[in-house]
Amino acid sequence: MLSSFLVSWGERLFFRPNFFDWVIIIFLTPLSLIYGSVMLIRRVLSFSKKYPIPIVSVGNLTVGGSGKTPFVIALASRYQDVAIISRGYKRESRGVVEVSRKGEVLTDVYQSGDEPMLMAKTLQYASVIVSEDRHLAIQLAIRQGAKLIILDDGFNRVDIKKFEILLFPKEIKNPMPFPAGSFREFFFLKYFADLNLKEGMDFKRVVTIENPQERMLLVTAISNPQRLEPYLPDGVVGKIYLEDHAYFEESVLLKEMKRLKATTLLVTEKDAVKMEGFSLELSIMKLILEIDQDKLKKIDHYVT
Repeated sequence: MLSSFLVSWGERLFFRPNFFDWVIIIFLTPLSLIYGSVMLIRRVLSFSKKYPIPIVSVGNLTVGGSGKTPFVIALASRYQDVAIISRGYKRESRGVVEVSRKGEVLTDVYQSGDEPMLMAKTLQYASVIVSEDRHLAIQLAIRQGAKLIILDDGFNRVDIKKFEILLFPKEIKNPMPFPAGSFREFFFLKYFADLNLKEGMDFKRVVTIENPQERMLLVTAISNPQRLEPYLPDGVVGKIYLEDHAYFEESVLLKEMKRLKATTLLVTEKDAVKMEGFSLELSIMKLILEIDQDKLKKIDHYVT
């Protein structure tokens, strides 16, 4: 309960601060300035290694919730011989792990992490690799014949030469760096990117519901889950929010479904990959991004 409360409070502080939260934000500002300055010095002084094939980074300046995963999926689907490289956050494995090779899934979600598994299952022809050391993963992808590499959440990988894409939410209520806010670096560092794309202007989310039912229990483990609110269908009888990337216990969900007389779980695609093997019926929120064609042409120009 305490952990759940702290996660909920932290997300409110980062994304939807109230008056009292701003008192805490002001108190934490000196630490944020120190943290942001360290990250700035790191970026300015780093040496970037150049590789013989194009590398595109899809990232953000904030913690979670900007649409990186669907953007990577949309981008990778445009090209052939593409390898996606991710850290694989909250996976149970270490080192370099091949999640998929040209569309063939090679491991499970516990070894890959939820977002890499979603990409592996969605993209029929791409390869997905997870690794804490992106250089090792890039070298493996090149040996296997990749002609393009997409770095998932790669903006802070300042030691790699790449085409930088940054995604931003519709509105930013707290622009402070960590720990006073959700920003990983100072906001003005967006000018280090080649493309800055804002939701609602340069890309938009299109959500459809697969298998909608009259009584659905919303269950999700994503950052800032309140962002799902505009896309929720009628029939949601309860909501369970877990920490980002958390795994689910089938027995707990079944008990809550029975209590609320829900017939299905309403989940995102990212959540659904962690429920394979569950006997519970799912209603899935399918998400695609519609991306401005002029922005895609700029990416194409770099890739080709």
